Amino acid sequence: MYGVIMAGGSGTRFWPYSRQERPKQLLKIIGDRTMLQMTVDRLLKMKFVKEVYIVTRKDLAETIRNEIVGVPAENIIVEPEGKNTAPCIGLSALFIKAKKANAVMGVFPADHLIVGHKDFENTIKTANHLAKKNKTLVTVGIEPKYPATGYGYIQYISESDEDHLNAYRVKAFAEKPHLPLAKRFIESGDFLWNGGIFIWRIKTLMNALELHMPELYQQLIQIEQKISDGESYNDIWSEIKPESIDYGLMEKVKSNLYVVKAQFEWSDLGSWNSIYNQMHRNGSDNVMHGDGVVLDGKHNFIHSENRFTAVIGLDNVVVVNTEDATLVVPRHRVEEVKQVVDWLKANKKHELL
Repeated sequence: MYGVIMAGGSGTRFWPYSRQERPKQLLKIIGDRTMLQMTVDRLLKMKFVKEVYIVTRKDLAETIRNEIVGVPAENIIVEPEGKNTAPCIGLSALFIKAKKANAVMGVFPADHLIVGHKDFENTIKTANHLAKKNKTLVTVGIEPKYPATGYGYIQYISESDEDHLNAYRVKAFAEKPHLPLAKRFIESGDFLWNGGIFIWRIKTLMNALELHMPELYQQLIQIEQKISDGESYNDIWSEIKPESIDYGLMEKVKSNLYVVKAQFEWSDLGSWNSIYNQMHRNGSDNVMHGDGVVLDGKHNFIHSENRFTAVIGLDNVVVVNTEDATLVVPRHRVEEVKQVVDWLKANKKHELL
C-alpha cells in the first residue's frame, strides 16, 4: 500500500494558534511532535506501507520538505491551488500510478489523533486486504460515542464480510446532520462516523471517478499526460471544480463499497473542545497549556504562548493567548471561531491570518 496524507488544510477553527503559514497539521497540539509528523510516523511503522506521500498546497510545501522526516522531497505533491478532497486524491493517484499502475493507495488526514497503534494497523490491514482482494472502495468508520453534528455518517449493512468480521457493506453515506437526525442515526445502531480514511486500488478509484465524476476524470487524464511529458498542468487544474470525495464520489456509489469498523481510539481534533477533552485536567477541570493560572473557575481551556495568562471567576471558556492576538470564547461557541477569520479577511487584517 502507498500512503497519501492530505495536508493542505488551513485550520481556521484553531485561530489564533493556527495561522496560514503554520496551520493545525504543522502544530504540536498533542505531545512534542506536529500532527503531520505523527501521521507520517504512524504510516511508516506499518511494514505493508511501501511509501508515504504528502499532498499539500504551494505555500506549505517548503516547510513540509524541511521539517518532516521520513518522506522524500519528490513524494511531496503540490496542488497548484486547493480544490477540496476529490481532486486532491485524484492527483495523488496519478503520481502513485506512475510508479505502480494498479497499486493500493490509502488516504489519510494529516491532523487526526489516533490512539492504539496496533489496533490502527490491524484496521488498515483489513481495509488493505479488502481493497486488494475484492477490488472495492473501502473506508474506515468510527463507532459513534454521541450524536455529533460535525461529522458525516456511514450507514452499513449489519452482516459482516465472511473473511473480515469488522468489515461491512456500505448502505449509504450521509452529510453532517442536524441534532435530531444525528440522534436518530445513533438510535438506529447501524451508523458510524466518517473517519475520512479511504483505501482502494488506483484502478478501482479511477473507474469510479469515470462513472460518477466524469468531468474530473477527463481532467485527470489530461493532467496525467502533462505529467508524463514533464509539462505544467496548472491551466487544467485551474478549471477543475472544487468537490469533496464524500459528496462527489462516495455518496453516489451504490455497490462495491465497504466500511471497516475502527478498532482504535480516534478524534479529528476539530475544535478547541476536542483538545480540551484529550488533555490532562486539574481538580477544577481546567486545562492549562502554557504558563498561567485559573482562580475561582472551572472547565476552562487556557493556551498561553510565551506569556502569563490569568483567568478569574470564569467557567467553560477557551482563552488562547499568542504573541499578536488573543481569543476568548465560551466553550459551547468554539465552532464560531472561523467567523473571526472571515472578519479578518473582510477587513484586510492579513497579518493576523
